[in-house]
Amino acid sequence: MTREHAKQLAEELVGRMTVEEMAGQLRFDAPAIERLGIPAYNWWNEALHGLARGGTATSFPQAIGMAAMFDDELLQKIASAIADEARAKYNALSAEGDRDIYHGLTMWSPNVNIFRDPRWGRGHETYGEDPYLTSRLGAAFVRGLQGEGESLKTSACAKHFAAHSGPEALRHSFNALVSPKDMEETYLPAFRTLVCDAGVESVMGAYNRTNGEPCCASETLMQKLRGEWGFQGHFVSDCWAIRDFHENHKITASPVESVTKALKAGCDLNCGCTYQHIMHAYELGLVTEEDIRRCAVRLFTTRFLLGILGGEGSEYDAIPYDVIESEEHLALAHRAALRSCVLLKNDGLLPLDLEAGETIGVIGPNANSRSALIGNYHGTASRYVTVLEGIQDLTAGRCRILYSQGCALSEDRVEPLAQADDRIAEAVAVAKNSDKVILVLGLDETLEGEEGDTGNSYYSGDKADLLLPAPQRALLSRVLALGKPTVVILMAGSAIDLSEAQEKADAVLLSWYPGASGGRAVAELLFGNESPSGKLPVTFYRNDALAHMPAFTDYSMRGRTYRYYRETPLYPFGYGLSYGSCSLSSLEADTGHARLTVRNESDRELEEVVELYLHDEDSAFAPPNPVLCGFRRIHLAPHEEKALTIEIDKAAFTVVNDAGERLPGSGSWTLYAGFGAPDQRTAELTGRKPLSLPLSRP
Repeated sequence: MTREHAKQLAEELVGRMTVEEMAGQLRFDAPAIERLGIPAYNWWNEALHGLARGGTATSFPQAIGMAAMFDDELLQKIASAIADEARAKYNALSAEGDRDIYHGLTMWSPNVNIFRDPRWGRGHETYGEDPYLTSRLGAAFVRGLQGEGESLKTSACAKHFAAHSGPEALRHSFNALVSPKDMEETYLPAFRTLVCDAGVESVMGAYNRTNGEPCCASETLMQKLRGEWGFQGHFVSDCWAIRDFHENHKITASPVESVTKALKAGCDLNCGCTYQHIMHAYELGLVTEEDIRRCAVRLFTTRFLLGILGGEGSEYDAIPYDVIESEEHLALAHRAALRSCVLLKNDGLLPLDLEAGETIGVIGPNANSRSALIGNYHGTASRYVTVLEGIQDLTAGRCRILYSQGCALSEDRVEPLAQADDRIAEAVAVAKNSDKVILVLGLDETLEGEEGDTGNSYYSGDKADLLLPAPQRALLSRVLALGKPTVVILMAGSAIDLSEAQEKADAVLLSWYPGASGGRAVAELLFGNESPSGKLPVTFYRNDALAHMPAFTDYSMRGRTYRYYRETPLYPFGYGLSYGSCSLSSLEADTGHARLTVRNESDRELEEVVELYLHDEDSAFAPPNPVLCGFRRIHLAPHEEKALTIEIDKAAFTVVNDAGERLPGSGSWTLYAGFGAPDQRTAELTGRKPLSLPLSRP
């Protein structure tokens, strides 16, 4: 169905409604209108890394982990699988009369905010710190969710528009002051790509104000969205964000004023309850029938595009319930977990030898934790495989596995009646009686996440610093002091200062939150079933970097992310090791494509990511460091050689001036091609430098 046809049907249907009926349809929990044959519909559903909060579903790695795959093709397949499961749930549950929250087809995903500051608790919901990577991956996720049929398979949502990335504790009253340059260069590109290129059906406004305007009623942002970009879909507020207008931002004096401001600006759907005051605003003459009608038509256009109104139906109506946690979807989740893990250090300990018959000590608060598998905005899996269980399953009958929790995640003791550090001695005993040690540390959604969703969080979900919790630091030091061959596994969604592990451990593996069965993938990587191939979508800073970084509330990019960071990071953006070695040669390029040859120099199969970076050599408006402008994940058999052509992002040849105007670059550029960023730290950690090639304007 075309949008024009869907809009025509929506206009006809809405034209038969009373004003009060139209107003009621602008709530996220839209009631039925029985006289018109319109069933109730709840717009709120989540699909960040699998269907969330609505029962059993396939659990994929958290979004930041999927970003580490640098694989938009696989991400699109994952999003398509999520949409299949959403359709299967909707088809089955609506047939039973269940139209509850989290059971609809309007998915409030993906989150394409920029992970600008490593303290932000929700950063692991994003695709990292780079606008181009976020744009590519976000667009792939949207295409997968929405499908390529005549109807929308599901409706995707670009959130949170715009300039939203903490602090969580202040988000309901915070005013993000963003320069025109940073807005155009950093905060808007992903939203533009999702709207203009991927055709995202909805956009969600953020809680905060941006440059004084509340994001859910910002004339500046709405003009950009509907005017400059031509967005035709519907706009939804973040949940209870319109209530913040009068309660926290203090830009209106009452709910009626807040409703008026949001509706007039073009916020079609209210997640929250403030739009219950629409009729009061209408009766006072503050909003017109046409204001209400315009929003209702947009919302019903989406419902018709989904094929869930009228008699035509959808080609997705026949998706059966048994696609949920199907063998195919579980295999996709496993593949994603394997590709998302990032090998940060390896002095030769990995891969472990499964046939050595050794005793392996598995230690740490995240070793046997289900919470550390799933991140936030998660669904419910029918089976979970922790890291400990994955290792036990893989080594059964061949290795002896000893286990100790070692410490609590963040408290100073595991048992309330015990003394502090009540599991340290046991952990030491396990390590002393083991040939090798696997130490599994990190965070979970109780220590980094969304404000209001976390239990014992620091700073309402944000991190106070980049350190592991104190009991984990103590455990790490005690175990490393024993001198046993040790692998440190970090399960977290953001940068953690692992300086001690980098200095003293034999290997460091970052697994993020790898999904409900992610422990199996981690075990397979540890024992060499496959080689790690993930790359960091964020910079890993040392903790002391925070002292030199702009304040958390400062939205300028100065000194932040790999594009503007002038110091030496612990682990750079784009970095990740493998168990083999590849080489690049024969680099040629123009301002559209790069051509090169990649060769696997190893005796084993490898997955690798070829990364392209561009640096404008002469423009004063260019970021100081080379910027990601292309990438390609490839699979190589032992000693295989492949010729690659990789598209270069056209925007990389432009710069943004202080007025926010995008201009042609200087015409003098250097293109870099490698398996990481072209910085000194990457060269130091990998022992190799990228290829480089001067480019000029044709």
